[in-house]
Amino acid sequence: MEKVGVHKRDILRDPVEEAMDSQEEAKQEFRSALEQFEAVVGIQPGGLKDAYTELQGAYDDAESRAKEVSDRIAAVEDVSGDLFAEWQRRIDMITNAKLKAGSRKQLQSSQTAYRGFIGAMRQAESSMQPVLTAFRDQVLYLKHNLNAQAIASLKGELSTIEADVGRLIRDMVESIR
Repeated sequence: MEKVGVHKRDILRDPVEEAMDSQEEAKQEFRSALEQFEAVVGIQPGGLKDAYTELQGAYDDAESRAKEVSDRIAAVEDVSGDLFAEWQRRIDMITNAKLKAGSRKQLQSSQTAYRGFIGAMRQAESSMQPVLTAFRDQVLYLKHNLNAQAIASLKGELSTIEADVGRLIRDMVESIR
């Protein structure tokens, strides 16, 4: 994982910054999806299709951002795992007991700070799923309303079609006579 002339701690900086950026972008997508949902609440029945399309798009964007956050956190975990393993290997190479103990203490302190940091990132990540689920439920509910609206309009068409078929049958019966 370490590149020539680049320390793992420097390699870790980019994935951490990217993960934090992804979380910010996901927050914005969730906010946008919420705004779309709030707009849908006031929609008249005839505007359901447009509202559904907009809300579905907002949901898809939020879901995409949530996946990006998860991927970026995983990248941070991969790089940090390599960093800590390399650090431990280097500690094992130190022969001076005092220096070795000092380096171990720094490693443990860094690992503790990292666990808090990555724990907070994972907590934020886990809080996205219930929100996504709620948005998905709303999108599906809206889609079902669209389907119900379509069926209701078909019922109206059914009586027209039945009348047309009835006339056609009468006309056919009369022409057969």
